Amino acid sequence: MARIVSRALPFASRSSLPLLPPLRGAALLRSAPAPPLPPAATAAPTASLLPWRGLAATPEHSLSSPPPFAGFLAGIRGFRRGRRGQAAAKRAPPQAAAPPPPPKESEIELYARIGVEEDMPDDPEVMNIIEILKLNVPMVMKIALDGLLDSNYNTRDTSISDVGKYEKVEVSVLLCNDNFIQHLNKEWRGEDCTTDMLSMSHYIPDLDVPILMLGDIVISVETAARQAEERGLTLLDEVRVQVVRGLLHLLGFHHEASDGAAVEMEKEEQLILKSLRWKGKGLAKSAQDSSKIHTDSLDGQATNSLKKACSLRFYRPKFKYIFCDMDGTLLNSKSQVTARNAEALREARSRGVNIVIATGKARPAVIDALSTSYLSGRTGIVSESLPGVFLQGLLVYGMEGREIYKRNLDQEVCREALLYSLEHKIPLVAFSQDHCYSMFDHPLVDSLHYIYHEPKAKIVSSVDQLLGTAQIQVMAIGDGENDIEMLQLASLGVALANGSEKTKAVANVIGATNDEDGVAQAIYEYAF
Repeated sequence: MARIVSRALPFASRSSLPLLPPLRGAALLRSAPAPPLPPAATAAPTASLLPWRGLAATPEHSLSSPPPFAGFLAGIRGFRRGRRGQAAAKRAPPQAAAPPPPPKESEIELYARIGVEEDMPDDPEVMNIIEILKLNVPMVMKIALDGLLDSNYNTRDTSISDVGKYEKVEVSVLLCNDNFIQHLNKEWRGEDCTTDMLSMSHYIPDLDVPILMLGDIVISVETAARQAEERGLTLLDEVRVQVVRGLLHLLGFHHEASDGAAVEMEKEEQLILKSLRWKGKGLAKSAQDSSKIHTDSLDGQATNSLKKACSLRFYRPKFKYIFCDMDGTLLNSKSQVTARNAEALREARSRGVNIVIATGKARPAVIDALSTSYLSGRTGIVSESLPGVFLQGLLVYGMEGREIYKRNLDQEVCREALLYSLEHKIPLVAFSQDHCYSMFDHPLVDSLHYIYHEPKAKIVSSVDQLLGTAQIQVMAIGDGENDIEMLQLASLGVALANGSEKTKAVANVIGATNDEDGVAQAIYEYAF
């Protein structure tokens, strides 16, 4: 006889019972001390084949006596059997002599390794879910294994049924992103696709060892996040459902085998979820929701963009820096930042990517243009204390906004240009750090301020006075070929479709236009 003992965390109704200290890296349901393993068992693998990051199981500590609440997490079916046994005992007639006590039940230890794939970013929500799963997974194992004793399903593979012969049952749960699970699907199943969950069995029927190694449950938190949003659940809810589903797969349920198999697996899944009071939808309802969402997603780009932005936080960025131009790139034809471009930049910044503006504009113009999208200031991507490249690279600021490079135009060149402007009444604007100067008023000069956000030009009618008070750096407005050197130096140069032909010729990738959220598309497609 074997008894599956749970020593994780009691329900709220048992709050008066003492709690065990939290475990790091593993959740253990302890058993009584076991005899030494035979040589075959010692050689058996006990670790997952998947990469883990900083979440290895902690050493086990011996317990001299059983805990005060051992076995309280028995499943609904086990609880009902116990109640029936008690009732039968009350009805039984008195015996002349008490029978000898039955042999003491051995205890089965449930061991769950919970981890995150090594290339996943340190997302606080994911790390919190991992801590919760350390307690949740053994609870699911307890109820699912207990259910095998009286399982009468016709479609389940019954290779794993009698767990009483084991001293320990192991399972691992790994959280990853879409790229990782797609690679696993291709390698293990020969299908180059992304799934929400993948279960890989380690069970070997003829291996006579006291440890039952069920296998690995791999869950893509990206797909889980999308499905949770679509189904009105939290990410934790959806991950819990995937854990239950994965464990049932490892225990012989296969919903894809037939309609009957799907019905039986859904029944068992709902029984476990209900017993733990966890939220979640059954297989049939989940499939209907997925089908509906897939149909909805075909209606336009906005839905797809929302899903991609929702799951973006689970990617590790491919680039540490993104240098972004303003006119004709981040700004659309109305000199505005679209909501999608702003969202993509904020998302990239939240993932640890450094956004650096590199533009022909003056710094005040960039700050003003991005202020309406809440991208300026210390929490944004441009401010007087953040790095940036301005005025065609003639004025460069580094960390804490310190000036690290400045180059001025030759005074004689400036004098000749200003005199030509006065003589031919051709408007000219001189850029000097954060200020603009002109020799006379003109609508084109005003347009630089009202349309392109540049500082309003100060009118200085004397050439000598202007040259005596300002160091001029001069701005070139035109075909956008000033971005060529930047694209050539970048690891990945992205030119938008509305750029000049010479600029696009040196780019690695041609993106959408500035009126089609080209910056956001480039970030979503190439930065993560």
